[in-house]
Amino acid sequence: MQEKHSMGMAAKRRIANTFAYIMLGIISIVWILPFVFLVFQSFRVESTGVVGYVFPHKWGLANYVFLFSAECNFLQWYFNTFIIALFVCVLQTAMQFMMSYTLSRFRFKLRKPLMNIMLVLGMFPGFLTMIVLYQVLKTVGLTGDNAVPGLIIVYVASSGMGYYVSKGFLDTLPKSLDEAATVDGATKLQIFFKVILPLCKPILIYTILTSFMGPWGDFIFAACIALGSQTGMNVAAGLNSWLQPANISANFTHFCAGGVIVAIPVMVLFMFLQKYYVEGVTGGAVKG
Repeated sequence: MQEKHSMGMAAKRRIANTFAYIMLGIISIVWILPFVFLVFQSFRVESTGVVGYVFPHKWGLANYVFLFSAECNFLQWYFNTFIIALFVCVLQTAMQFMMSYTLSRFRFKLRKPLMNIMLVLGMFPGFLTMIVLYQVLKTVGLTGDNAVPGLIIVYVASSGMGYYVSKGFLDTLPKSLDEAATVDGATKLQIFFKVILPLCKPILIYTILTSFMGPWGDFIFAACIALGSQTGMNVAAGLNSWLQPANISANFTHFCAGGVIVAIPVMVLFMFLQKYYVEGVTGGAVKG
């Protein structure tokens, strides 16, 4: 009887797993199809406009060559995006980690209210402040051609509020490590850099990746601040300008080629750092 019950449970498990794999397969196909279409269209050279077929009639690298030509602003947009993402990645990671370490390791007055206030403020979508931020940046001359430093300031300004996952990871590290280092004569700064930081590789890489990806793929706010300036646009705003009705017939395949190049850095980062990314997410979700 017990054996029949075990066989029945195993059969149910196999059916459930099969259904789950089928659903995941369908979701994966739906998710990857647009990117496959983008790649194929980026190699189409018989025309540059939108067509009703996926596989090019004539293949070539003309669209990629155009992106690196003198008549195209793609390299300027790409450079702007890289500079913004790099500065934000470094500054945001440092600020988030310092805030997380402080809230995890120290006990002080108003600690809980401060955490609650940041939690509540984080529930409001960022676009609610877009008009105010635009007016402030416009007043100090950080829009249009000077949009890059303006975007860096805005992206970094509220970095400390994203402490949740990093703090959750730090909470899993025993405080006895700090106490042992203190007994040995280490200062707070030495404890942070020599004891805690080496143990935080997964969450550090997770924070670096998320900090890099945010400005790398931002479009709405970046387009608003750039004001159509070719020298102030990031790559998302620049590529979107090729999809406007007046430009799409001449630049659709160029847009597809640009989209492929923009996706490469993030794909490479995820491929090499996926292990640490998953460890950071799961480790930071254990405690809050």
